[in-house]
Amino acid sequence: MAMAKTKLARRNSLFKALQRSISWPNSSSSSSSSSFSSSSRLSLVPKDVKEGQFAVVAVWGEKATRFVVSLSCLSNPLFLRLLEMAEEEFGFENRGAIALPCQPNELERIIREMAV
Repeated sequence: MAMAKTKLARRNSLFKALQRSISWPNSSSSSSSSSFSSSSRLSLVPKDVKEGQFAVVAVWGEKATRFVVSLSCLSNPLFLRLLEMAEEEFGFENRGAIALPCQPNELERIIREMAV
């Protein structure tokens, strides 16, 4: 039971870090962010990232490949494990694409299996 609570607390921490990583700037993050207008906030998100999606980068050695994935990936246990590994290896201090420690073809397989 204690192990399940620890795992749940870790997952909640992971989701909060992910949310900070992909969220819009707000007035509490810096004094200048409160001056962002709605239109300038939109320019912070790359054009290929649509509503309900976020960007990740599969990083393996020297090779890094960027993917735009659906928020539905957050319900996939394999993808969640990659996020946990990413937090352990890289942390979630940056804003923008999240680095996942896996081979690009591994991430492609996870995404493909979710589409079926």
